[in-house]
Amino acid sequence: MSRPTSPAFDPMDVAPRIGSGYPEQFQKGCEAREKRRLGDHGGLVNFGVNLTTLPPGQGSAIRHWHTMQDEFVYVVSGELTLITDAGEQILTAGMCAAFPKNVPDGHCLVNRSDAPASYLEIGDRTPGDMGHYPELDLVADGRAGDYVFTRKDGTPY
Repeated sequence: MSRPTSPAFDPMDVAPRIGSGYPEQFQKGCEAREKRRLGDHGGLVNFGVNLTTLPPGQGSAIRHWHTMQDEFVYVVSGELTLITDAGEQILTAGMCAAFPKNVPDGHCLVNRSDAPASYLEIGDRTPGDMGHYPELDLVADGRAGDYVFTRKDGTPY
């Protein structure tokens, strides 16, 4: 099989980012998460697309919601547990979930199976976004550009 040429590409040619950008005390559970920034690789600027792989026992993120940015996930392979305020449900390959902006219903995905699971994560890049983590004293403040993690009172970590 021949190699794709631009604008097509093999997602496995995109270097993965392992772990998360959370402050050190909040890294557990996401430290082996693998994200390939497909949208960045393809030169997209208005929205992001990540191919994320979760090994068994790992999560997508800490349960959170966004003030300005919509999120959408599509399960590519494996089995993931979606956790929201409504409880838990299993998502399998071909299923999806949508998280509209400014709906304070924290969400995350966790791989509780015994095999890796992958999903596409699609989100817009509306500036000024803030991420809220309902169970923790943690806020992702993106109002000045890149996210800065602070406590709910605004003091930095």
